[in-house]
Order: sequence, then structure tokens, then C-alpha cells
Amino acid sequence: MQSPASETELLARARGLGGRTFVEVARDLEVPLPPDPRRAKGFIGQLVERALGGACDSAPRPDFPELGVELKTLPIDGRGRVRESTFVCSTPLGDAAETEWASSRVRHKLSRVLFLTLEADPAVPHGRRRFGAAFLWSPDAAQEATLREDWTELMGLIGAGAVETIDASRGQVLQLRPKGANAAQRTVAYDADGAPFLAPPRGFYLRARFTRTLLAQAGLYAGS
Repeated sequence: MQSPASETELLARARGLGGRTFVEVARDLEVPLPPDPRRAKGFIGQLVERALGGACDSAPRPDFPELGVELKTLPIDGRGRVRESTFVCSTPLGDAAETEWASSRVRHKLSRVLFLTLEADPAVPHGRRRFGAAFLWSPDAAQEATLREDWTELMGLIGAGAVETIDASRGQVLQLRPKGANAAQRTVAYDADGAPFLAPPRGFYLRARFTRTLLAQAGLYAGS
């Protein structure tokens, strides 16, 4: 599909997926839906990107580069609650001291985001789950300040050689957690003495309670 020419067109396409099942969209695009839901998580994001006319590549740029918009899916339960944290991007463990917030991957990824909700009720067969509501979001001043505070703290720990001390409890809205294709994957990090060692790759994630507030802000969730 041709890339959308504007945010308005992109949002209209995303909203056009609302109510359609995963298998219906996969069939329209002539791609097979993975039979195992545990292996289909990344596939659904790629399916949506393809359906909306995204770049569909792994380059370090927004999913819709001409618009500067990143795509993120939000699995929600039957009560409209976000079921899990949202992956933002991987983090460079080897050059944390050289990175500034203004030029960071996190800020770049979150400057403009298209969120699309997904049905994630375990009682519904994976292929029969439906796409839901879509909305565009950019962080307001308060949200960006909190994101920057979390990012600065986490990157400071990485730069100080304390990456192994970071767990998912750190960060108000942003987390740093292991992120790799498999449990054996490793990347170079540095300890407090500056000595290199191999550590699991890490990625930044938005907490589910934060994305829940974004749903409420968009008028899509009013629960507690």
C-alpha cells in the first residue's frame, strides 16, 4: 500500500481497521497468520504497519518516515485496560555517557505516536481478535519532563556501569528491561571500572499504567 500523505489519512486508515479481525486483515494482505499466538506478537505489529502503508523495514527511523510518526499497538482486555508494557526501542549499553535526551532514541520514537488498540482477551482465539480504536499522541510538557527524568536516571546508571542493578521497578513511566531475540543473546556493556562485559540487551518500555492514562486522555478509557 502507498504511504499515507498526511496524519489525517494515516489516522483514517488506522480507524478503518477497527472491528476487523487479525485473520481478516492478514487474508486481505495475503500473508499467513502464525498459528501460535506466542510467536505472533511482533507479527501483528508488522501486519498493521503493512496495512497502513508504513516503511516495513528495520531502519532506525519512524514507521511512517515522511510523517515522522511511530506506530505502537496496545493490547487491551475486555474492560479496556492495557495488558502489558509497550516497547519503545532498544538502548545502547556501550555509549550511554555520550547520549543526550534531545537526541535520544526514546525521545525520537515518542515525539509523535499512532496508538492502535488490540483485543487481547485470552478467551478469544487469536485470529478472531479484533483491532480497536486508534489515536495520535505527542507528549505534553509534563509527560515529556517525566519521560526525561526517567531516561536520565536509567541512562545515568548504565553510564556508571550499574546496568545490572536496574530492574523493572525503576522509572515512573519508563522502564528498562531485557530485550532480545532469545535468552542467550548478549551485547557489550561496561562495569563501574569501565571494563567491558557481555550483558543481555535492554530495551525501554512504557509502563501499562502510563499508556492507560493516554487512553483516558484520548477518551477511550474511564476505568480505574
